[in-house]
Amino acid sequence: MTQEGRTMEPMRDSGATLVDLLDRALDKGLVLHADIIVSVAGVPLIGINLRAALAGMETMLAYGMMQDWDERARAWEREKRTGVTVPLVSGPSLEPALAAEGT
Repeated sequence: MTQEGRTMEPMRDSGATLVDLLDRALDKGLVLHADIIVSVAGVPLIGINLRAALAGMETMLAYGMMQDWDERARAWEREKRTGVTVPLVSGPSLEPALAAEGT
């Protein structure tokens, strides 16, 4: 019972759709953490530890996730539009190695 003396009853919104659910999950984010054990005759055979996060890019960037990837992807897209070469992966440049192979 609630403080007002009324009972809490589940409500069902018949207007909610799968699109509404997906919009909310991408806006707020969704984290799944599951431990699965497959066993036969009481003997565990396979153990799976699953961790997954689902969120929209804006939500992930707001929480500080995947910022490096986003910056590299945006730089790569700018390069495709302007013609200035920017590597999509971080790390040392491959140009010296490619130049050495050519000689």
